[in-house]
Amino acid sequence: MKYIVFVKVVKGELSPFDEAALETALRLRDERGGEVYVVTMAPESAADRMKALTRLGVERSILLSDPAFAGSDTAATSYILSLAAAKIGVDDGTLILCGRQSMDGDTAQVGASLTARLGCGLAANVMAVDSFDGRSLACTTRTGAVNRTLPALLTVERIAKLRFAPMRARAYEIERWDAKALGADIRRCGLKGSPTRVLRSFESERGRRQCTFLTPKEMLAKLYELKDTPRSHIVSEISDKKLREVWAVGEDVSEIASRIADEVVTLPRMEAADYVKLFREKRPETVLFPADLWGRCVAPQVATALETGLCADCTLLETDGEKLFMYRPAFGGNVTAKIECRTRPQMATVRTVTDSSDVILSCGLGVKNQLDALRPLAEALGAEMGASRGLVDAGLAPYEWQVGITGRTVAPKLYVAAGISGAVHHTAAVEGSEYIVGINPDRGAPIFDYCDFGCICRIEELLEHF
Repeated sequence: MKYIVFVKVVKGELSPFDEAALETALRLRDERGGEVYVVTMAPESAADRMKALTRLGVERSILLSDPAFAGSDTAATSYILSLAAAKIGVDDGTLILCGRQSMDGDTAQVGASLTARLGCGLAANVMAVDSFDGRSLACTTRTGAVNRTLPALLTVERIAKLRFAPMRARAYEIERWDAKALGADIRRCGLKGSPTRVLRSFESERGRRQCTFLTPKEMLAKLYELKDTPRSHIVSEISDKKLREVWAVGEDVSEIASRIADEVVTLPRMEAADYVKLFREKRPETVLFPADLWGRCVAPQVATALETGLCADCTLLETDGEKLFMYRPAFGGNVTAKIECRTRPQMATVRTVTDSSDVILSCGLGVKNQLDALRPLAEALGAEMGASRGLVDAGLAPYEWQVGITGRTVAPKLYVAAGISGAVHHTAAVEGSEYIVGINPDRGAPIFDYCDFGCICRIEELLEHF
């Protein structure tokens, strides 16, 4: 039994998703036996972190490092990782695990792309491994129950904390594989082998809004008003020049596509193989998928099969009439990148307004003692409950509630942030909301820079008028 865990070392650390994937593999190994391989593609500077991981009891720690790998996008990265998996060996006794996404690129594409290259089953956004007999496993994912036979690949949510190494555990040397050791075609690696390219990046100002401050009584009335306000049509900048034709999956994506194209071909949701067959036959120039959980799973498999580029989680699209330029957040929302796809079809997943419930009431540590008191308000607003990472880490809310880069991205009609300070990893995940409301006693809380309406008060003051 082999467990291959792909991680990404960024500034000497693993993302919480990668840590959860590694811990899940170690637990399964402890229960059923086998060997755990931890693999990263990184510069030599990652060697110390990979060596430290050997103290956890992994059988082999492998660093994929070569100057030819520098600048690889998700397509080139998945190609290199697939060669590493093949070198280790992928058979009916192999389980591959990845974190849901890295914390710098935030694309969540590599795992799905790997399944297309390796020909194994995929279970995405895994919340729990319910059963595993060494040949098949049953998982609970964000979208429901999934059963897979091995070989299979899991992309894991932040569902486990990585164990500490025993005090007396010793580190051992890691293995180093370069392009030659992998048998890699360097034309498919690094910048040269990457179908997408970052044209420029800049500090993100997206999501900032002009906040109107209200009294607690006025705020409660405004919440009722906003919950009954119909959703607006999708707002998107209209390009002066347009592409001749864009293919789009779903009506919401089609409406976005209509802002940048003269003609839009609307497609239903299908299996990845059906899109591959259709696109090979019809050869569209540009294809857009929704950036929801389904789209983030299917689109990378399609792009990999077509050997084309894919830009994930786009918040803005523009065109010069020939090329599609895609803007997406990176590094936890601190940076916005402008990206082009150099291959055809040009592909992207785009955020839509139907990614979540109409109303979400999210709670932070500032209201940790009033959670029960807030439930009636949530019911009156018809709101789904959400939470900040701080509240989840404190054990006061389930991970399923967590909103943020390390939780889920949402785009409701009305998003209410109660007792949430407004760190960038949180605000970047809610910027698609039509209306954002902040309730916080601290006038200097960053959340107010991203709100349409704000109330500087303790939550008890608001609830007095409920």
